[in-house]
Amino acid sequence: MTNTPILILSGKGKTGRRVVEQLDARQIPVRLASRSSERPFDWYDENTWSGTVAGIDTAYLAPPVGPTGLAQAGKFIQQAASDGLRRVVLLSGRGVGSPGREFAVYESGLELEHAVKDSGADWTIVRPAWFMQGFSEDFMLDYVQAGEIRLSAGDGAEAWIDTNDVGDVMAAALLDERHTGETYSLSGPRTLTMAEVAAELSTATGRPITSVDLEPEQHVAEMVEYGVPREDAESVRDLFAVIRNHRSEYVSEGVQQILGRAPRDFADWARETAKTGVWSV
Repeated sequence: MTNTPILILSGKGKTGRRVVEQLDARQIPVRLASRSSERPFDWYDENTWSGTVAGIDTAYLAPPVGPTGLAQAGKFIQQAASDGLRRVVLLSGRGVGSPGREFAVYESGLELEHAVKDSGADWTIVRPAWFMQGFSEDFMLDYVQAGEIRLSAGDGAEAWIDTNDVGDVMAAALLDERHTGETYSLSGPRTLTMAEVAAELSTATGRPITSVDLEPEQHVAEMVEYGVPREDAESVRDLFAVIRNHRSEYVSEGVQQILGRAPRDFADWARETAKTGVWSV
């Protein structure tokens, strides 16, 4: 598509670094943007934005968590398009834009999608389900290691997706303009409740792991105590409320549509992840 670097925002995050791996394997140049990059980038410092997009045609945008961060990402994409950005692939969330939105995190996500569409740049929007890697690379890792997953998901189910599948999809979307103007929803091949997730992790690790259902406000309090900013904790609560209210119990076909193959199953992912020793205690 272009000989100029592809800008990767949040290139050290769960999806961003996998997109970088895919592009590196294809010898596609990338420009990573963060506070510590060669061109320092900060979502909350608009003075850093123009230098970050200078000379860039295409960008992968993984926005910050929470309504404030999503609003900043919307401002960024509008300015970036004015500065010459031609194409953007946005990491959104499954369920954004669905009927019956009542949570601020979804409202803010929809506003960001509108900002991308209205920016004047070509766009592709990808809406994945919850990441399997949340149990191995995020705050839920500590829960697995402790043998007790403490969340406010109730008995609702989610079609968890392997972040490697998301990275493969994002790279394909960045490199093939046939995906321009498309919105894709991604998920794994089946839905699992938190009790079923705990059972799969128990099998993979060879030790008992249980699921403890928290009331939503207790969940927020425990995340804040863990060190998660309150706004982010409330956004996570709202996302789990979608599961709690049984609104995520469906499978999406985006991986098959874009990559021509099935997404990875949770059991296969858990078994391979256990081999890395990440859950060893």
